[in-house]
Amino acid sequence: MALAFSTLYINSCKSGGGDPKAVLTSFFDAMAKKDIAAARKIATADSKATFDLMEMGMKMMDNVAEDKTNEQFDKSKMEMGEAKIDGDRATINVKEKKSGDAVDFVLKKEGGEWKVAMDMTTMMNMGDRKMKQEGITDEQMGDMKEEMEKFKNMNVDSLKEIMNKGIKALDTLKKALDKK
Repeated sequence: MALAFSTLYINSCKSGGGDPKAVLTSFFDAMAKKDIAAARKIATADSKATFDLMEMGMKMMDNVAEDKTNEQFDKSKMEMGEAKIDGDRATINVKEKKSGDAVDFVLKKEGGEWKVAMDMTTMMNMGDRKMKQEGITDEQMGDMKEEMEKFKNMNVDSLKEIMNKGIKALDTLKKALDKK
């Protein structure tokens, strides 16, 4: 999942719209630079809510800890497989060199261009596949699987409001600590 948020320098004309691997590479470049606006340009329309949450998460991380987004998307630490294209859908296996952990990133065609799918459903499916690869069964997941389904269908505006309140509280706490 960290690869996903996994958390961008992208010029949409140069993002490799005809090549899913080039699009994913551009996506990683943008995420490593924390350029969410550029990442949004090469992500599916359904990914908007995920990017909204990522932006909010990055703001929260700025307040509480060092953000390692750029490290999570460092291409030199990854091996990217070849794109497996099935119609308007492509998957690309990305493996972290050090740990050997791998995730299949999904891209979809929109308007004739390949776009990275970072929507909630795709992200949840990626996590589910990863857990199964690790040998975790649905029985072992128990209630967590049901809670993940609820999260997938959660009203994003409500979640954003809660996160904004959290960011404001962290800002207040940080200011108070800075005074000491």
